[in-house]
Amino acid sequence: MLFKGSIVAVVTPFKNGRLDLGALRALTRWHLDQGTHGIVVNGTTGESPTTTADEQDAAVRTVLAAVRGRIPVIAGVGTNDTEKTVAQARRAEKLGANGLLVVSPYYNRPVQEGLYRHFAAVAKAVKVPLVIYNIPGRTGVAVAADTMARLMAFKNVAAVKDASGDLRFAMDLRAKIGARLAILSGEDPLNLPLASVGSCGAISVVANVVPRRMADMYEAVFDNDFARAAGIHLEILDLHKGLFVETNPIPVKAALCMMGKIGPEIRLPLTPLSKDKAAALRLILKRHGLIKKC
Repeated sequence: MLFKGSIVAVVTPFKNGRLDLGALRALTRWHLDQGTHGIVVNGTTGESPTTTADEQDAAVRTVLAAVRGRIPVIAGVGTNDTEKTVAQARRAEKLGANGLLVVSPYYNRPVQEGLYRHFAAVAKAVKVPLVIYNIPGRTGVAVAADTMARLMAFKNVAAVKDASGDLRFAMDLRAKIGARLAILSGEDPLNLPLASVGSCGAISVVANVVPRRMADMYEAVFDNDFARAAGIHLEILDLHKGLFVETNPIPVKAALCMMGKIGPEIRLPLTPLSKDKAAALRLILKRHGLIKKC
């Protein structure tokens, strides 16, 4: 299976209003050293709604060059415009991305037939594997299990990132589709529960901060050592909570800044983490021995 384990939804570092490609390169190398199993670039955590096409291309090129084929690199290409999404998908495929993360269209809230046609248009336009991103809390519409089953007619529909928060969705997918579709958790607090019903990994925010522990948890899952996996999951449960006290990626970028990995910049309309929540997050990071620079 191409996409499995701890796949980090990497942040996009900025410096003086521009991409900090040096910091992104360093983050990528750190993830390789820490055992991360894959990287998503230009996802929600990468602030894709506020980065330009040129910036997104630069981010993909930078990560691919640093990875050098050692782990899969998945490029986020989804928008609420099918034609634009297809264009971005083709561009990312040409750059060499190993997979494409395609979010369900947001704001315009298509019905299931519209969702099916949107994803089908992308699947027809490229050969690279697709990860369908189901996150109704942000998009306003949920991808139904029956719609995912229809999409199995396209061989390059390889996985779903499930950020629905509903374990029944993953169970329905397993019942209707079986192991043909990889299920990836998109809700860090549910990583282990989803693994118990058949997910093979996560596209994770928390992996930005504790990549080794996230990789270790999934290695334990692969070994069917769910007691060890549960121990790790509960050990970092405070991070699962602390990194979502405000809209993602506000807290995780603040955490990485506290760790000395990136600068403090975030793009409007997102704003820096509030002082009281930053203080609480700093305490969590200190408990885990993660603070190196504040």
